[in-house]
Amino acid sequence: MGRKVIVIQHNPWEGPGQFLLGAAKKYTIKMDIIRVWEEKIPEIKGYAAMIVLGGGPNVDQEHLYPFLKEEKQTIKKAIARDIPYLGFCLGHQLLADVLGAKVGPNFQSSLGYIQGFLTHAGKSHPVFKGLPQNMPFFKWHSQAVQEPLPGHVAILATSAECQVEAISLQGRPHILGLQFDNHAAAPENVKNWITMDSKWLATIQDRVVNTAMLLEDARKHQETIRMQFTKLFDNFFSLVH
Repeated sequence: MGRKVIVIQHNPWEGPGQFLLGAAKKYTIKMDIIRVWEEKIPEIKGYAAMIVLGGGPNVDQEHLYPFLKEEKQTIKKAIARDIPYLGFCLGHQLLADVLGAKVGPNFQSSLGYIQGFLTHAGKSHPVFKGLPQNMPFFKWHSQAVQEPLPGHVAILATSAECQVEAISLQGRPHILGLQFDNHAAAPENVKNWITMDSKWLATIQDRVVNTAMLLEDARKHQETIRMQFTKLFDNFFSLVH
């Protein structure tokens, strides 16, 4: 019997990635996708988990994106009710903001496929059980969670391009955020992101954006990331009551 998960989407083209869709299908999960720029977030009671995707807004841009205020309140409710939470990119940053961490410009833009590393806390965290200490991450951001973090927030992963790649609420491993977008690392997703997010790519000044290499890396890492993301989602859903 399938379970219902609420999924928060922030723009028309950045929906659940192919690897997330595949993992959800494995569990016969029904995803209620809420397009927050055009509809209200419903009551979250009764959902097995909450998944929050990435998107263009910064966490402090409530004046430009009024839905962020309601979304933060909903994330606070999810934590208060102990509803399992999985955030990607902006979803990770919103979780950090709600937990009292600072979010701001990263020391560099982080884009494409890079090597990520589990921290000591990450190696013992159940969501990374059975996964290697070093993994490819698919990145697409210029904002990041800033250190130092509040004591109740653990850093689970890091990289040369971003210090805080994954976080979890201490003692509640089912509340976590991932800065990387491995759920959407499939070549068809990457091709679409390159097309639809061309304006943002054009603003990047601290690196050369080679879209042909991005697509080549997507093909190269496709099977590894698909298997590793499926395992990560297996682990996350094993924590869902």
